[in-house]
Amino acid sequence: MASNCCSRQDFILSGTATRPGGVSGHALAASADSSSARKPLDEMPRVLVFNPLRFGCYLSMKGIMRAFLSAVAASLFVVSGSGPVLAGQASNPPGRADQLTGQAGPPLPAGYTIGSDDVLSVVFWREKDLSTDVVVRPDGLITLPLINDVQAAGLTPEQLRTRLTAAAGKFVTEPNVTVVVKAINSRKVFITGQVVRGGPFPLGGPTTVLQLIATAGGLQEFAKADKIVILRTENGKSTAHPFNYEEVMRGKNLQQNIELKPGDTVLVP
Repeated sequence: MASNCCSRQDFILSGTATRPGGVSGHALAASADSSSARKPLDEMPRVLVFNPLRFGCYLSMKGIMRAFLSAVAASLFVVSGSGPVLAGQASNPPGRADQLTGQAGPPLPAGYTIGSDDVLSVVFWREKDLSTDVVVRPDGLITLPLINDVQAAGLTPEQLRTRLTAAAGKFVTEPNVTVVVKAINSRKVFITGQVVRGGPFPLGGPTTVLQLIATAGGLQEFAKADKIVILRTENGKSTAHPFNYEEVMRGKNLQQNIELKPGDTVLVP
């Protein structure tokens, strides 16, 4: 049997190749055909010659394998997702300004309003020069580029966003503003007296008197546990709420274990 790529003819004299003695390849081939009955093919003189057809077949197979491997690599690239992000190239599609802040703030308590020492991230979409992180000053103001001082304390984040949008409208066409509360430092409660660790504590969520005492390390040995008082100031008026630690620990009069509000002070005599 003979094939295009692998044939005994690859090794038989062909073309103009000659053997020693000056006999041409065509003459030997004719002689071999006429005397094949007398002389086996294996005993015929041979000269190795270059076969372009066989070499071309080898290159074709190599090309097919390369194309196959390239196709497999391309399919894996598509399945795995998009390619690497170049330096300076945005990995997220353009969107709202709150998608560009890079950091979500803590959950906001119900009824939260901005206070002094709170950390805010103010982002103007497509206006990086106006975007910045600010800390609310003790006077309740924040300072932003171009807009300057703006009242923030006492407002909700949405109310501040509306105010900033109006203020920026004088300098920017259709401003898109987002206000993110990154840290709540204004909501504090205080505990003092016969506790292990007195001082201010952040009020990040609902907290009762008993929970605050536990956060402060508990009562000291000689604390008057039945004489604890919570001082609260609302609308300029101060009130005192008694708290009997021993009763609450026994499960009695649990209504006195009130939920604390920002600015409350717990006195432990």
